[in-house]
Amino acid sequence: MPIKTDVWTVGPVPSKLRQTRLASEQLLEDMIISSPSILSDEWMLIGRQENTGMGGRIDLLAIAPNGDLVLIELKRDRTPREVVAQALDYAVWVEGLRENDIAAIYQRFKPGCSLYADFLARFGFALDDDELNKSHQLIIVATELDASSERIVEYLSKRDIPINVLCFQIFEAGDQQLLSRSWLLDPVQTQVNAVSSSESHNEPWNGEFYCSFGDSTSRSWADAVDFGFISGGGGAWYSKTLQLLSPGDRIWVNVPQQGYVGVGRVLGTSTPAKDFTVMVDGEERPILEVASRANYHAEFADDLELCDYFVPVQWLQSVPISQAVREVGMFGNQNTVCRPTTPKWRWTIERLKQHFPHFDDAVKTDAASLL
Repeated sequence: MPIKTDVWTVGPVPSKLRQTRLASEQLLEDMIISSPSILSDEWMLIGRQENTGMGGRIDLLAIAPNGDLVLIELKRDRTPREVVAQALDYAVWVEGLRENDIAAIYQRFKPGCSLYADFLARFGFALDDDELNKSHQLIIVATELDASSERIVEYLSKRDIPINVLCFQIFEAGDQQLLSRSWLLDPVQTQVNAVSSSESHNEPWNGEFYCSFGDSTSRSWADAVDFGFISGGGGAWYSKTLQLLSPGDRIWVNVPQQGYVGVGRVLGTSTPAKDFTVMVDGEERPILEVASRANYHAEFADDLELCDYFVPVQWLQSVPISQAVREVGMFGNQNTVCRPTTPKWRWTIERLKQHFPHFDDAVKTDAASLL
């Protein structure tokens, strides 16, 4: 059924707020420009009202931490078929953008600024041209959602098209208007679909999970080996894909710019840092107390959006970063976890199995193995 949110005041006699409308969706677009976190804390806006050369202009363009582009279309007064068709049509234009095109779009959006410098300042790592626009997401922004739009978007998403709807509702509270935000579909699935569609010659997923583990001040591969975990945090974009993992899954870990450093079996589900514990000398200890080589966004431990999340892992084989396996053509991605469906991933796994011959060893289940 279409997205609908109701809001009440808190008190002895709750009062339901009346739903209203914005004066125009142009106002919503202006609000997003002035405060992009209304859309997502994980994206950086890079373009607005850009001419596609296809008889129209995109409303907004953003970039995700892994270099994927995010096409954002406001529904305005268009019918469901019109807005979805327009988004898909513009996606053809987005797909064809190259590095210099994207840099020029950003120059028009923020004259005198550099996409690469601002990306580094925003995300804390350099934008890799090889990763730029490998895929894209389509986001429809609506102030109300009808059943027809919902059916169309859900149909496309189930067929791995990275499309979603962000629905905003407006409520009156005295002289103020309040804005609520709801996703039609889980944004994690849209993120996963974008990765899955990044190659034109996809194939059935081979059952092997990819993990990007950034070894830095935020997390340490040596800690991960010692205490048996993978982690991601600093924002929902980095942590939510850990939810894809279930006990028994096999993961292959890549340290960006370094290479593959380990393969392991998942032992549990994604858990916030403050609740994640490990066994040390026969005693259960909080991970934030014992993993001392990095900070794991400890300052956000009480914030479920920004905190690190941990997944327990039994390592089947691992190597230090200095011995990381890196070959030309191996799969790489900034998503913390994904299920690649590209021939490159299958080839990567074939090569990694030669470098990590213990990839299929039985998982130990005794308590001592978790030390």
